[in-house]
Amino acid sequence: MTPRTAEPGRPLRADAQRNRARILAAAEEVFAEHGVAASTEEVAARAGVAIGTVFRHFPTKNDLLAAIMKGVLAGLVEQAATLGGDDSSGTGLFTFFASTVEQAATKKAVADLLARDGVEIQLPEVLDVLGAAVHGLLRQARAAGTVDRQVQLPEVMALLAALTQGALRGNWDAGLRQRTLAIVFAGLRPTPTG
Repeated sequence: MTPRTAEPGRPLRADAQRNRARILAAAEEVFAEHGVAASTEEVAARAGVAIGTVFRHFPTKNDLLAAIMKGVLAGLVEQAATLGGDDSSGTGLFTFFASTVEQAATKKAVADLLARDGVEIQLPEVLDVLGAAVHGLLRQARAAGTVDRQVQLPEVMALLAALTQGALRGNWDAGLRQRTLAIVFAGLRPTPTG
């Protein structure tokens, strides 16, 4: 018997949306605590729903993990968009860097669990949207003169990826995060002339 899911393009009922949100929140906690080997039954229990409800929304564990990753990335996109809203100061990019590195260091990210346990989930469309949001922050920073005009998006994304992975895997404390970010930020700033 194949689990029923919402029809594509058809919005979920309000109660189904609440259940989905509870399942995702519970799954993020459960997988962070126990790794991807944790059972979907434990996710259902923590969410306060029946296991069938979990499978109606997420037919496989990989579907559930992909939804969590998509949510994490969507949150980053939203944060970048909010920071870039009317950022004439050009500091949004730095705030985004610091916040993202902080999140990587203080939360056991699902991305790390997936990589460590060999589960591969591709979300290129979300990563493209994240890149576009970060590019907006970079353009604002260059226009405000807080980032050197020669700095391009590939370098920014590489630095962001390296810092978040370092903070995640290296268990960086707050002091190390601050010192590392200070060095990276100094490298991004315009070179003084004179």
